[in-house]
Amino acid sequence: MNLFEPVAVGSLKLPNRLVIAPMTRNRAAADGTPTDLVAEYYRQRATAGLIIAEAATPSAVGRTYPNITALYTDAHVTGWRRVTDAVRDAGGRMFLQIQHGGRVGHPDTSGHQPIAPSPIPLPETIHTPRGRQDPVVPKEMTAEDIRMTIADFAAAARRAIDAGFEGVEVHSANGYLLHQFLSANTNKRTDRYGGPAESRVRFTTEVVEAVVREIGADRVGLRISPGNTVNGIAEDDGIELYTTLVNAVADHDLAYLHVAFAAPDQPAYQRIWKLWTGTLIANPVLPADHIPTDGGREAADRLLDSGADLIALGRPFLANPDLVERLRTGAPVNQVRNSYLMYVGGPTGYTDYPALPV
Repeated sequence: MNLFEPVAVGSLKLPNRLVIAPMTRNRAAADGTPTDLVAEYYRQRATAGLIIAEAATPSAVGRTYPNITALYTDAHVTGWRRVTDAVRDAGGRMFLQIQHGGRVGHPDTSGHQPIAPSPIPLPETIHTPRGRQDPVVPKEMTAEDIRMTIADFAAAARRAIDAGFEGVEVHSANGYLLHQFLSANTNKRTDRYGGPAESRVRFTTEVVEAVVREIGADRVGLRISPGNTVNGIAEDDGIELYTTLVNAVADHDLAYLHVAFAAPDQPAYQRIWKLWTGTLIANPVLPADHIPTDGGREAADRLLDSGADLIALGRPFLANPDLVERLRTGAPVNQVRNSYLMYVGGPTGYTDYPALPV
């Protein structure tokens, strides 16, 4: 098996095993509608086997940061349709990640008090339209809030298909709402959604089930990040937790399971690999301060050798729109110029990275 072999994901045939990992880039309009600049960014990277587009929120209350994308209005669908048309015209294929921020949000950004499994605020400041501010205490979700949020995910999935995406990825990672339900330090509920691992995974599994009913299992992926402490997450029962979650969704015949920050020697990853019989996407751990000179090829090959079917890369694709060709030929890779430019808007550090000469 190598990175440049074709592979199937659900009913979708991919020309190679390289996936663009979803990366929030804050280039949407203020209301969450993707712009022409977003369309150009993804068009440039259409040679990837699969693009998983950046997290789009399924509701206003789920918004995290300024200028993130969304998918709960007709205008959002129209904006995303411009993106998927541009990528399809360039020969590419796209899934869309759906993400609810939960406690990772602020009224100055969303116009709403954040909601979460328990009224426990972020342990750090959060970026808002008025700069970094102290977090607010989220509202503990009621049974009706849970029901409505599940319905929002399903509705966003349907809108994604209407917008031209091949499928969606349910985001249960990186400390956002679904991950907040998974982790015992952010979920102190005493109802059927809190307590032991089999109860804490219930919200994620119910979201997945609702999305599958809406658009079909072969169009649905799930992303998890075992051991990831971002956004104040602290998992003390990771092996049990992810064993329970993987077993709970195993019978749904999902298009894929996407493991973020994966490493072949990570105990949770080893356990997931043994349990999961479907398509596995692995997102390797790479240095935080630079892209390896091989573009991540060695890390990707190690994960393929350890059981992954596809490899998702983030920053290497960000700085190298033609990363597939660079990895195929061993050509030098661009470095990310300035991480600050990832989130400030505009084309600089976004659509102006050079491709190899033709």
